[in-house]
Amino acid sequence: MGTGHSHGGAAPAGTAAGKHKSRLAMALGLTTAFMLAEVVGGLWTGSLALLADAAHMLTDAGGLALALVAIRFAERPATLERTYGYVRAEILSALTNAVVLLVLTVYILYEAYRRFQNPPEIVGGPMLAVAVVGLCVNLVSMKLLSGGSSESLNVKGAYFEVLSDMLGSLGVIVAAIVVMATGWTIVDPIVGAGIGLFIVPRTWSLLKQAVHILLEGTPPEIDLRLLEAKLSAVPGVVAVDDLHVWTITSGLDAMSCHLVVDDMAKSAAVLTAASAAMRSEFGLTHTTIQIEDEAIRSTEGHVTRL
Repeated sequence: MGTGHSHGGAAPAGTAAGKHKSRLAMALGLTTAFMLAEVVGGLWTGSLALLADAAHMLTDAGGLALALVAIRFAERPATLERTYGYVRAEILSALTNAVVLLVLTVYILYEAYRRFQNPPEIVGGPMLAVAVVGLCVNLVSMKLLSGGSSESLNVKGAYFEVLSDMLGSLGVIVAAIVVMATGWTIVDPIVGAGIGLFIVPRTWSLLKQAVHILLEGTPPEIDLRLLEAKLSAVPGVVAVDDLHVWTITSGLDAMSCHLVVDDMAKSAAVLTAASAAMRSEFGLTHTTIQIEDEAIRSTEGHVTRL
């Protein structure tokens, strides 16, 4: 059968998150150490806001650990059973982070409701001191992860968790000041519930992104109709069939299609031009393009049009 294939680039050895693993490890160390301090401080002071912040830091630590494990798996070579290797472990890690955060938020809201009914005694001074240290730790962790959050869904998930904790620490500081100044302890569950609710929209967005990738949806930055038009405009191409674009992992998109040509003698030129257009205009370096004529097309019986 007269066909041609182009793979504009092989899958990288690692993922977009791989180059940030040392920063992830540093953030994990800081987060774990301070999480333990917050648990002790929360139990000592009786503050739900502080314990809620500690709970978020627990998920931060788990998320950072999962991110590092995912990077480790992604660095493993491809096998005959897993031809892309383990790069999808990054997306599974992001999905797990999102689910855990949503479940934890439900628990925090339940605990806040319980405390609204029976506000506990709270020690404001130590609560404030622990929250200030927590704010500093979160700011350092955010700085460590900020660069990688735009490149990797895995690092982005970890960054969002640290961001939520930073704002949580600010909330705890405000609550501690109010408790110390007025004795109004009901502010503590209010802030605790606020910390829980704040992360929901961002976590939901992360969850949708991870599921979209696992369902092999079209990357949001790719206009599939424009891409099809560019392929159709390649000289010699008369139709574009079975066009698919999907994300394998953060920083690695793939495209496959069948190009129907009017003359199979033009296959090499069409393949070269189509691959160049995908690379230069859409940043797609991992492409699989099959060239066929009308006779071959009619025998395959699986034409997909947008």
